Amino acid sequence: MINIGDQIPAHTFSVLQADGMVQVSTDDLFQQQTVVLFAVPGAFTPTCSEAHLPGYVVLADQFKAKGIDRIICLSVNDAFVMQAWGEAQNANEIDMLADGDGSFCQALGLAKDTGKFGGLRATRFAMVVTNGEITALEIEPPKAFQASSAEHMLTLV
Repeated sequence: MINIGDQIPAHTFSVLQADGMVQVSTDDLFQQQTVVLFAVPGAFTPTCSEAHLPGYVVLADQFKAKGIDRIICLSVNDAFVMQAWGEAQNANEIDMLADGDGSFCQALGLAKDTGKFGGLRATRFAMVVTNGEITALEIEPPKAFQASSAEHMLTLV
């Protein structure tokens, strides 16, 4: 499992933009900047849609004021779902990042198998990444939501 002080694993994501699907690397996302990355088990799910993502939407300006260059929401969904969810949540200041096959979450050691309920998903977590290095990491126990909340992460930046 990934730890504070580790480098973010190299990965390439497919991101849906106005001009189509583009490939974005972890270097593009994390180098030469400070990023808050939070992961949710699934787009459009209750806690994720009612509390987790909305907290970051509401507090985005406060993160930026504390020197955060980018806020990323990660889920094991496809890029089309992540774009639609971001639009539905007015997440204009948040990068909605799809880990379509869950391989990035697996590389972090933060994937979980929910079986027939939903298959491979992200464990709920949040981290601060500075120039590619993980400088803060909060991992939620099963069925919990507190440590990875925007309110808590704001105290760590």
